[in-house]
Amino acid sequence: MPLLAPFLQHLAGFNLGRSRAVVAVSGGVDSLVLLDLLARGREQHGVELLVAHADHGIHPDSGAVADRVAAVAASLDLPAEIGRLTLGSSATETVAREARYAWLESVRRQCGAEWLVTAHHSDDQAETVLMRLLRGSGPAGLAAMADREGVLIRPLLPFTRAQLAEHAAARAIEGWSDPANADSRFLRSWLRHEVLPALRERLPEVDRDLLRAGRQAALDREAWDQLLDQTPELDWRNEAGGASLAIEGLLAWDGPLALRLLSAAGRRVGAILGPTRAGRILTLARKGASGATVELGGAWRAERAFDRVRLVREPDVETAASLTIEGSAGSAIWGVEWVLDWWLERAPPKQERDGLSAWFIPEPMTVRRWIAGERIQPLRGQGHRLLARCFQDARVPRSRRERWPVLEAAGRLVWVPGVCRSADRMPEPGQPALRVEARGR
Repeated sequence: MPLLAPFLQHLAGFNLGRSRAVVAVSGGVDSLVLLDLLARGREQHGVELLVAHADHGIHPDSGAVADRVAAVAASLDLPAEIGRLTLGSSATETVAREARYAWLESVRRQCGAEWLVTAHHSDDQAETVLMRLLRGSGPAGLAAMADREGVLIRPLLPFTRAQLAEHAAARAIEGWSDPANADSRFLRSWLRHEVLPALRERLPEVDRDLLRAGRQAALDREAWDQLLDQTPELDWRNEAGGASLAIEGLLAWDGPLALRLLSAAGRRVGAILGPTRAGRILTLARKGASGATVELGGAWRAERAFDRVRLVREPDVETAASLTIEGSAGSAIWGVEWVLDWWLERAPPKQERDGLSAWFIPEPMTVRRWIAGERIQPLRGQGHRLLARCFQDARVPRSRRERWPVLEAAGRLVWVPGVCRSADRMPEPGQPALRVEARGR
């Protein structure tokens, strides 16, 4: 049966509209078939395509494969981006995968594409369910790959490897076969070439049954996600660097239900929370003081922040360096969470102490991290107050304070966005002033 028509019908269900997509093409048959289907259906789906190939630099032939992908893209009149990752022959499968997806995401961002498209298909899905089962994954893990995860879409999931091979033969598509895909030292390759063939001899419907188990697990996962959204007392929030839940709402649930809700919350932000890790978070919520933390592995930790429990991932970058605000207008990124904009305008009659905009006598100012023990003179307040107390009043968790900007002018602390405006450097109402606005990235 020709594959193009059912593929385009399935793709239409994604409602991509007039958008741009990066197509990940490894050079293997599966990804070349995906590219062929997308290119031939351009008039129907209307998505602008960019081909992206990551040359890991692991196999001696990888450079030639990259050249082949670039040539195929050119023959389809499509732009191509080739990434030379130079990982070396000692790189593991996990390292290669992480490097590849990091590079693909950087390409997507740089070209302004809304989507990243990969060639995972039905057989890949069955292998993934079996592999996760053997590794002791819970129901959420057995749901395996979704056809859409954020910006990542997998439009070939309903189709089998045999269907793709049939299309490749009909279209004379020849792909490169990575020797690692047949190396039984790798778990997936062992399952694909040795375990699943043996299971099919004894259980001819094993692929169908694995996919059915995956669909049932996906339904279970979706139900927990809906419960997370439809329980107002939990007050689930997606925050910079993680997420948080209301402790009172969480502890209102019985233990097993609370554990599953925590797992669902973690999954949304990329934190894997099995029963043990989720149990540590529950203990923290019941007994921990504000500011207490527990490690969750993979750079994740949980923090009790006042009446909430937060899931926090440590940033991969160092604390932001200081920057200078000067001139009549400008914009700058500070750290991983903040953007600061400034321009000249007349000062308003009144300024808010805890606002995200503030007006100053025009002069250079420095944006920096806070220093423990320093004080600020609050607007319309008495005397000076410890900045740590201001953070507490504004309910800023300890884990975020190191990445929170403070502004200094003439050697004095004048503003902490969203926390406290100082009485220093205040322009008279109606006088020319430098307005500074802080916003999250």
